[in-house]
Amino acid sequence: MRIAVTGASGNVGTALLRRLTEPGSGHELIGVVRRPPRATGVYARVKWHQLDLAELGAENSLEEIFDGVDAVVHLAWGFQPTRNTEYLARQGVGGTSAVVKAAHAASVGQLLHMSSVGAYAAGRYGERVDESWSTAGIPSSPYSRNKAAAEALLDDYEREHGDAGIPIARMRPGFIVQRAAASGLMRYALPGYVPMLAVPILPLLPLDRRLCIPLIHADDVADAFASAIERRAVGPFNLAAEPPVGRDDVAGILKAKSIHVPAGVLGMLVDVSWRARLQPIDRGWLDMAFSVPLLDCTRAKNELGWNPQRSSVAALADVIEGVGQQAHGDSAPLRRRSMLEQLWRDVTQGLMTTRRLP
Repeated sequence: MRIAVTGASGNVGTALLRRLTEPGSGHELIGVVRRPPRATGVYARVKWHQLDLAELGAENSLEEIFDGVDAVVHLAWGFQPTRNTEYLARQGVGGTSAVVKAAHAASVGQLLHMSSVGAYAAGRYGERVDESWSTAGIPSSPYSRNKAAAEALLDDYEREHGDAGIPIARMRPGFIVQRAAASGLMRYALPGYVPMLAVPILPLLPLDRRLCIPLIHADDVADAFASAIERRAVGPFNLAAEPPVGRDDVAGILKAKSIHVPAGVLGMLVDVSWRARLQPIDRGWLDMAFSVPLLDCTRAKNELGWNPQRSSVAALADVIEGVGQQAHGDSAPLRRRSMLEQLWRDVTQGLMTTRRLP
């Protein structure tokens, strides 16, 4: 099959390329990214196109790229700059709109959209919901608002075009991790002056004891996408491993002592430190972690034949061990995190929370 993947060099994109380039797969792969990687390893078998989906004219460029494509996998999404929410909306929601319109104009065979547990509304924290639960999002989280808006955009498309539209599958995974993404995740989450090696040796974990989140390894997400492509699946699919991850699971992997700090107090501390430009994560991420439901994955198991191969705790241990080993990939989003490089870019290009390229 001829498959185009936006955001193909990121966390899930790299895992999906590994899956789609397995021996005997025979797929022709097209990658659409802001910063094409070097043609090495898993990236060598991909035809790359450089494009920022937030740019004017992205739709026209995508239509040319999607010509003759059997399936489009839309993974591209922005996590930074958290202070430029207008750009994040253009890149996420506007980029999704461009992908949908271009895929329709090119008459692609299938569109697979990367949604998220973050698209779900609050109200069932610690309880499992199926795909019928509201995708109104968490209002205080820009990431969640944009994921919810992208879902609404797909709803509008399907209402307008009905059976004449392209088949769309929506994948709604929990929080996604893997060892190779350790440097990339820490680049987004840690201020430039904090070394990665400080994370695995934390003696204390101040966190609300209510923490209960769905989590999944990137390779298991990739397996679900591959199955959805092979089966021409349509509709929404929840994706999460078991068991739900709690505060004590995190503390156990870190070998740290957990201390109960209410989410509201943590939220205030995160907000104040973000506003003071001491760290790059806005409060919305914490609000989302203590608001989104757990995921009932029955539909994915029945219709995709999907079963995650790693437990959520094993996946979390994988990425935390990767943090301790400064694990990284070969693409720009997954590159090695360097304190010196990060501090230099903060000084010369502006803080990560304001510049477009993290």
